[in-house]
Amino acid sequence: MGSRVSDLLSGLAPSATLAVDAKAKALKAAGEPVIGFGAGEPDFPTPEHIVEAAALACYDPSNYKYTPTAGLPELREAIVNKTRRDSGLVIDAHQVLVTSGGKHAVATAFMTILDPGDEVLIPAPYWTTYPESVYLAGGKAVPVMTSETDGFRVTVDELERARTPKTKMLVFVSPSNPSGAVVHADGVAAIGRWAAEHGIWVLCDEIYEHLVYGDVKHVSMPVVAPELTDRWVVVNGVAKTYAMTGWRVGWMIGAPDVMGAAINYQSQTTSNISNISQRAAVAALTGDLSAVAFMRAAFDRRRRTMTSMLNAIPGVSCAEPEGAFYCYPNVRGLLGRSLGGRVATTSAELAEVLLESAKIAVVPGEAFGTPGFFRLSYALGDQDLAEGLERFAGLVAAG
Repeated sequence: MGSRVSDLLSGLAPSATLAVDAKAKALKAAGEPVIGFGAGEPDFPTPEHIVEAAALACYDPSNYKYTPTAGLPELREAIVNKTRRDSGLVIDAHQVLVTSGGKHAVATAFMTILDPGDEVLIPAPYWTTYPESVYLAGGKAVPVMTSETDGFRVTVDELERARTPKTKMLVFVSPSNPSGAVVHADGVAAIGRWAAEHGIWVLCDEIYEHLVYGDVKHVSMPVVAPELTDRWVVVNGVAKTYAMTGWRVGWMIGAPDVMGAAINYQSQTTSNISNISQRAAVAALTGDLSAVAFMRAAFDRRRRTMTSMLNAIPGVSCAEPEGAFYCYPNVRGLLGRSLGGRVATTSAELAEVLLESAKIAVVPGEAFGTPGFFRLSYALGDQDLAEGLERFAGLVAAG
């Protein structure tokens, strides 16, 4: 007897990051003193003025009905203005589709542009969702290995080695999840020119645009590589910048013909996004960035603390990330050693040891296409961050 589930979904992998977070929360609910480094979720509350806008929206009868599939006109216009302000990319409101979070925007972009068998270049380490969303759209994900010595910043040479006649699209994300790598402006421009030369579409995931540190700057590829003309799609959202992961508001920006198809697709799947969340997003995007600056300062402090504490653990090495809110340490030096009475031979096994013996939850590099590494989020309280890393160090010291 065959599977009761479709072949398509039988071949779909679950989200490793959400699985780790769910397991950590379940253990914590059962009374275990687990500290979770797994979720990419700010520990700050959503800024008060955004919450107040949502509360007021609950009493407005216009929000009780269906609204345009592409998003509230006020929100689409706010996205236009925010995009011009933050990246210099000039667009019109009809080029915007409001989606149920950034993840939904990514999936919609692939569904809109890919045909069966199209290849999509995805620099590794990569966010776990990219390959699975390509798979659901009928495409083929092609990992492009980057170099740890180059800070995991993808180069034109690495992309060219992976290109084939079937290459349709490149996924470009900077700052990166999971590595925190930021490709600098000249590199972004060079990659954009390369894509234009070969007629390759670029999906630019800019969800972490505001989370860069020191003198590092985020740049938008369509701005610094005008050679791309209109063969790009930008995805973004309010989740990371405004501590709004649960509100589920993202967006997709692209050429009018592409957006027309994407809006048509959404009209037959989710229809419009929650009006209350959209009203909250309007308040977020039209307000000032003071709350964002406050959170970024805290993340900056935590990234330096985490990098220092990780590098103090024998067998662990970690470059200081330039963006996002993750560290991506190399833990190969711990493989094959006895820790907590077990010998882990892979980073996935090592993550299990840490959860069982030290009660800390991390995501192993296997989930991101680069075994031998861990992703640890520093979007958690300073005290939990320090205690969790002290447990990690203590486990290694005890052997």
